[in-house]
Amino acid sequence: MSDAPRLDLYTSWPEGYKAMAAFDRVVADSGLDKGLLELVKMRCSQINECAYCIDMHSKDARALGESEQRLYALSGWRETPFFTDQERAALALAEAITLVSQTHVPDDVVEEARRHFPEDELVKLVFAITVINSWNRLAITSRLPVGDYEPRARV
Repeated sequence: MSDAPRLDLYTSWPEGYKAMAAFDRVVADSGLDKGLLELVKMRCSQINECAYCIDMHSKDARALGESEQRLYALSGWRETPFFTDQERAALALAEAITLVSQTHVPDDVVEEARRHFPEDELVKLVFAITVINSWNRLAITSRLPVGDYEPRARV
């Protein structure tokens, strides 16, 4: 596979890119815990095999103080003692939504998340999962180059 980008998302349709970036900013500024958001973003990106986003969100998580041990264990989060019940509920929801064609987001997953998040935070989390899945699809399709990302100041 070539490392060269195959589509220029910004130059070809700046309005579309700006709309996605605005959606991302709204989610980032929603009040959800930034560390939790990075775990969710990274887990969705792992499932989607989006190398660009895995690189980005592992760096952003580390910039927020996330431990390397938890990042390394993220793909096997069910088998480790490293994650809180709230994080587990968010990760289960992230997986179910990311794999929607297979899971159809089971009621028990949503109900478990509801036990750990008030309704407004749960809805914000659903939007956060939706936006990272959209970014994954854009990054994979356009073949964004991997490795040069540096954490942003807003993290």
